[in-house]
Amino acid sequence: MAPAIQRHVCSAIGPAALCFMISVSMHARAQERNYDNPREMSMLPEYCKYTMFFRDHIPGASDRATVARWSAVMGPTFNHMHHYCWALMSTNRALLIARTKQERNYALNASIPDFDYVIERAPADFSLLPEFLTKRGENLLRLERVGEGMTDIDRALSIRPNYWEAYVALSDYYRDKGDMAKGREWAEKGLAVSPNTRPLQRRVAQFDAAQGKHKSDPVTR
Repeated sequence: MAPAIQRHVCSAIGPAALCFMISVSMHARAQERNYDNPREMSMLPEYCKYTMFFRDHIPGASDRATVARWSAVMGPTFNHMHHYCWALMSTNRALLIARTKQERNYALNASIPDFDYVIERAPADFSLLPEFLTKRGENLLRLERVGEGMTDIDRALSIRPNYWEAYVALSDYYRDKGDMAKGREWAEKGLAVSPNTRPLQRRVAQFDAAQGKHKSDPVTR
């Protein structure tokens, strides 16, 4: 938030303590946007560095022709894609950088409002909408908000029934919960509508290998 807008918000809400809290919160949020970290930027899609805010901090990313090309590809939704990139950044921090469960959950929770923002502004036929929904759904499942997560992934599949990444998300969720049969079932469902998808084939093979090992284990009493 720009300083002038921040002052307007502070004057509107009144109490100095609350205004101070908002200032601290916004400063902390700004600090989280580590645009100068090559590791974090390398984990994001190429278009992210050309989105709003990102392109102001990354050398060469303000190239007008490239920004215009991505804007033409994505349409008006490109104006909001920096929120999706922020959500991905938070997700990567949760899964790859966080050292404690508290840090992981903090990063996962931080991703949700940014997913919300871009999902609310994407048209129903936007090509990346199933991806948005699946990614948010995965993070909600990781936060044990199972009903909301499943609703997101169901919606992604209702938009694009052959979106294989949604099947991977469900297969992995059930695998991690110890329900191997359900995990394999979702991997097979994905292959039925998206044949020859290697991530799904790999999961089926892993389930089969685990089942074979289980059957060969000696019976103990």
